[in-house]
Amino acid sequence: MRAITVSAPARLHLGFVDLNGSLGRKYGSLGLAVDQPSTVLTVREAKAFQASGPEAARAEKALHRFSGLYAANRPFSVDVAEAIPAHAGLGSGTQLALAIGAAVLKLSGNQASAQSLGEVIERGARSAIGITAFERGGFIVDGGRGPSGHAPPTVVRLDFPTDWRAILVLDPRDVGVHGEKETAAFKALPDFPETLAGHLCRLTLMRLLPGIVENDIAAFGSALSEIQEIVGHHFSAAQGGAPWSNPEIGRIVRRLGEAGATGLGQSSWGPTGFAFVDSEAAAHRLYSSLVEEAKAVRLDLKIVQGRNTGSIIGPA
Repeated sequence: MRAITVSAPARLHLGFVDLNGSLGRKYGSLGLAVDQPSTVLTVREAKAFQASGPEAARAEKALHRFSGLYAANRPFSVDVAEAIPAHAGLGSGTQLALAIGAAVLKLSGNQASAQSLGEVIERGARSAIGITAFERGGFIVDGGRGPSGHAPPTVVRLDFPTDWRAILVLDPRDVGVHGEKETAAFKALPDFPETLAGHLCRLTLMRLLPGIVENDIAAFGSALSEIQEIVGHHFSAAQGGAPWSNPEIGRIVRRLGEAGATGLGQSSWGPTGFAFVDSEAAAHRLYSSLVEEAKAVRLDLKIVQGRNTGSIIGPA
């Protein structure tokens, strides 16, 4: 019985560069594929549809959808060995669905792009970060959604410095805004000033991206922190009046900044927060200094690095 295993990376959504949209394109996302957590699953030919492991219900729904489109409703089973935490701001739903879609394509002998798979399950309409992270990994900028309504194009994809690390601050008990609430929250956002959108684009092009290319974490981090502060305040009405969906996570992230980290922020709607440092040693130093403080409020710290490759797909 044939089987395909897929490992797909989590991603950090690091903010938007144009929430104004007066040039005809809106949003424009920044993001980074990271080495952990990841979604790892195996899809097999089977006599009946079946799903097991974490996120089994979501996995079986995706399995039916992709089999119906690409495999004439042939039955498959999926075993989810590892799953990115759901609704934590790490792209779990997109990676789970793309991994299942890619496996069904392999087993059925069909071909389709990750973007096409995303459109099947209505992923990637506002941001291309998750889809490009699945395909290629790395640091990603997309060009926002244009008047055509198509998925945003990826306009920049860079290898992320291999020495740099991110410290994630996670709350396994909390979830960010998602689903219908997310759609409603975007519709309720106030108008975003055109001058501020221009400033975000300038920060991205003239400081953040050169910082990655030149391995200058101070430039990268200062730009990212400012982008996050501006975007976070714009979304604060949907997050209880604060730029952080989880105030305790925000406090620990700020403590990481006081201890020397840079590039502080929240991934997507959170609750996951992040802070960047320039080395593994620096990451462990900050982790050791704050892990007990985080545990005291039932938060977890995790050291991760950028993942410059996309998903891994192969025989089980």
